[in-house]
Amino acid sequence: MRLHGYRRCVATWRVQIALALKGVEVETLLRDPPDEASRAGLPPRLPLGLAAAVPAGPNPILQLPDGTLLHNAMAILEWLEEIWPSPALLPPDPATRARVRAFSQAIAGEIAMLHAARVLARLRATGASEGQAQGWARQAITEGLEAGEALLDDAAGPFCFGDSPGFADIHLVPQLQMARRFGVELVFPRLLAAEAASLTLPAFHATLRETQHA
Repeated sequence: MRLHGYRRCVATWRVQIALALKGVEVETLLRDPPDEASRAGLPPRLPLGLAAAVPAGPNPILQLPDGTLLHNAMAILEWLEEIWPSPALLPPDPATRARVRAFSQAIAGEIAMLHAARVLARLRATGASEGQAQGWARQAITEGLEAGEALLDDAAGPFCFGDSPGFADIHLVPQLQMARRFGVELVFPRLLAAEAASLTLPAFHATLRETQHA
């Protein structure tokens, strides 16, 4: 299998963490987004052959041995959980699973999307200054993390939901790194404690170096 993605991309990093936690070996092909695409807010160009198969250019893309392409980080995570159920990244209790999915979706769909490069580019295109665009991103991230802190208020630790990492932690750690990049003041003790527990594990720490700083 091959994982196609982009450095400094939270969605790509989520899939890398999940693969590492499950011990699934893949060939990882990370690329830096072209400067022109980043400035224009457009999706970076995909490897030749993949762009035609996935016209919208979403990332990451997991390419299976038979050539099948899986895209959308959440869909890939769910697929991995079904194909490699151990170690489990979702709890056995249905109610807790729903809470984990809600927390994860809040980050993926309600925080990360608001500070995406395309969104900030469109803000600039309407006349917003760079400072205003950055301020928008900081506000969106801060409000989202405040909600995330509340969602974990009664959840057992040291990870987001219990004594082992799962979907929630896979989403949280990359988002906190992105928050730091935007200069968000992190005053969320429960979230930071879960991040600290996660970063003691190679699956999180090693992919942090590879994805964010390579």
